[in-house]
Amino acid sequence: MQLIQEIQALGFVIKRVLADSLYGESGAVICTLEKLQLPYIVAIRSNHGVLMAKGQRVRYNRWHAYDQLLSEHPSERRYIREIIFGHRRKVRYYQITKGSTHEPDKADSWFVMTNLSGDILLSVANQYSLRMWIEYGFKQVKHELGWHDYRLTEYNSIERWWEIVLCAYLLVSLHAAQFKHRQKNTSTTTEVISNAFPFGQHPHWEPGTTWKSALNNLRLLLQPYWCWGWLNVWLHIFPVPRLKRGLHQLMNWMNTFDILPIPDQKAV
Repeated sequence: MQLIQEIQALGFVIKRVLADSLYGESGAVICTLEKLQLPYIVAIRSNHGVLMAKGQRVRYNRWHAYDQLLSEHPSERRYIREIIFGHRRKVRYYQITKGSTHEPDKADSWFVMTNLSGDILLSVANQYSLRMWIEYGFKQVKHELGWHDYRLTEYNSIERWWEIVLCAYLLVSLHAAQFKHRQKNTSTTTEVISNAFPFGQHPHWEPGTTWKSALNNLRLLLQPYWCWGWLNVWLHIFPVPRLKRGLHQLMNWMNTFDILPIPDQKAV
């Protein structure tokens, strides 16, 4: 709730708030969104409770088919229906399934709640599906970079750890994007990355263009700096001039790594 308020205070325009059932089942979060007049689509549990006046009933409208757009895959046929508790109200409820509509409770189905108005039956599901890409974008932060791996209890220190993690995420993402840029502009990308640079001769170098391959290659590039950090103190005690010069030379080689394409002078 504080993050949403801070974002608004900074002047950002929030077009949609998408969230899973952890927030959809939070009365405090939903009240904040309503108070700030923000449009939202949130997931809710199948046993979500709604107050109704005596004598009112729950009405399940008929199923409607729609095509869910999928990245790099053919669209997928799914079904959606509105659930009305008593009379239709500002907050609306929908059930979505990609299995059988005869037994949706046994199929892969889920429920969403929204305050969007108008004829949104066939658009609300596709809008909510954007939440998956938001979560996928931060999957690497949570798993590969150790978002939860802090060993601190003081909140300011935890925030500093999160800042370091996000800086690393940005660094890797920028490099991953450049690898993909070369993939689009070079017909022999694997040869360019593996052979045109001496870095690709490392046995653990990955020629792929994914975020994970960019992370692994950046780790290889940083290894000489880590070694220098470990050995520098010992070299003050047991001077080995050649080792010191060699590590500095190796770090200088790492600084020559550049996968950015040469800019077009005319374009500039």
